Amino acid sequence: MAQRPGFPIKFSTQEKVAPAKAPAKKTASTNPQGLGLDSSAVRQRMVQKLAAQGLKDPRVLQAMGAVERHRFVESALVNQAYEDTSLPIGLGQTISKPNVVARMIELLLEGADGKLGRVLEIGTGCGYQAAVLSHVATEVYSIERLKGLHEKARSNLRHFRLANVHLLFGDGMLGYPKGAPYAAIISAAGGETLPQAWLDQLAVGGRLVAPTVTATGQQALMVVDKTDQGFKQSVLEAVHFVPLKSGIS
Repeated sequence: MAQRPGFPIKFSTQEKVAPAKAPAKKTASTNPQGLGLDSSAVRQRMVQKLAAQGLKDPRVLQAMGAVERHRFVESALVNQAYEDTSLPIGLGQTISKPNVVARMIELLLEGADGKLGRVLEIGTGCGYQAAVLSHVATEVYSIERLKGLHEKARSNLRHFRLANVHLLFGDGMLGYPKGAPYAAIISAAGGETLPQAWLDQLAVGGRLVAPTVTATGQQALMVVDKTDQGFKQSVLEAVHFVPLKSGIS
């Protein structure tokens, strides 16, 4: 497969993650064993488990090991942050299992050399997946329909100072035409059909990964490649995501 297109153009109309002061460095006396949630050793153990489960792309594994997942979960659940489980983030939404995040991003990167270009994420949620995507893409445009989660993601991501992540509040089913075409589109919610707007905004040579409802009524991952001749679709393993909804709230 040819290298995916890159679109590094920036837009002045986007809302970027606001810069924040760098966190104070921890001293050895703060965490002498290096085994706290801030420790890279904890994340590397998660990465080792992902690799044992079949995740192979070193770009994805490196990105998963670089992002501190515990900063995106509720304080009462922080000790479960690096377990391979989904966790509630409020407003009836969840942060996806690390394995699912890694799997979907690995599918996006399949056949691509180096980093992806501009990526559109549907459903920012708490911001975790956007942070991971920032390590494998030139630009990430992430749209969230729930104002409360949009604000939570802004707060969560401020710590990381990711200049290539742009958070948008709006109806994800409409995509974001001002940033199109996209080298890749990824969705954290699934419906019975893929919105036409997503297909229209995907670049030729680009790939879309999203859950969709199959004929059996169950959700499965769908991969769509846009070619000069049209769209090529592949239905993969069963998954469970929140339903895709229109509008904002």
